[in-house]
Amino acid sequence: MTVAGLNTPLTSKTSAAFRYILVATDFSEASRRALCDALVLAKENSAQLSLIHVLQPDRQYGALENPPELDLERIAAEKQIKALVDELGPELKIDTTLVKHGPVAEQVAAVIEEQAIDLLVIGTRGRGGLQKLALGSVAEELLRVAPCPVMTIGPKADIATVTNGPGFHRILFATDFGKGSAKALPLALALARAQQAKLILLHMIPPMPATSASLSAYAPAVAAADELEQWEESSRKRCLKQLRECLPAETGLEQEPEYVVGTDFLAEGILTAAAKFKVDLIVMGANRTASAKAAAHIPWAAVHEVVRNAPCLVLTVAG
Repeated sequence: MTVAGLNTPLTSKTSAAFRYILVATDFSEASRRALCDALVLAKENSAQLSLIHVLQPDRQYGALENPPELDLERIAAEKQIKALVDELGPELKIDTTLVKHGPVAEQVAAVIEEQAIDLLVIGTRGRGGLQKLALGSVAEELLRVAPCPVMTIGPKADIATVTNGPGFHRILFATDFGKGSAKALPLALALARAQQAKLILLHMIPPMPATSASLSAYAPAVAAADELEQWEESSRKRCLKQLRECLPAETGLEQEPEYVVGTDFLAEGILTAAAKFKVDLIVMGANRTASAKAAAHIPWAAVHEVVRNAPCLVLTVAG
């Protein structure tokens, strides 16, 4: 999304789903794209928007309370923020700019709590390994520990905007029936109502491995295949029923919701459905783990794969 695009009239209805939006930036191009998208959301919702940059601790000065380089880094960061704000122009309002020092996730989470932020926006570079997100692996840590929903703009997210125009026309809610999904559903439903969007509810059944104990190792191939087919069919019916029970009888939606149960690995299934239904937004839970930092260093995690490859924005809610 370009800066010029921010000044064009928005065709989507104001949803007022978010009142206080925080954008975390490291001044990369990915973070700049995230800021542009956040400004659109803020305009649609008449929300206040804050921008934060966190100076990470330098081990070289870890023992010093006020390291000599910190003031210089802070001044440089403040100049970069001012240049960014000036570039956007006075008509694109950023209400508050913040420069903090310390562990990034800790500082961002503290600001979210202090300012009652209801949406955090971050950008991604789309790289693999430990540098997969614009803020480093700490960004995925934020997805799991942030006390508010997190909107992530991946490297392919503009595809939906180019194809469908601004606003959310089709929203994909991907659920594993976990705590994160339970917290994410009300937000997906509220956004679909406000935007008069089509809501698609998706659950993926993991493929049963061939070595599964439920399939006899000595059974003929045909019998094993029949048993697998029966298992998939019964699982599909059970999960479809569970999907339908997620929504209240009166949804308040303009369009009838669609329920989809597939058999695939979670990330692949979500991305396939996103492409098939040409969705503008993916909403999913990010289940909390014993160590969010450890989870952030697993490059094949489903959330990371979805964010990195999604053709649209991804909204996650930690459970």
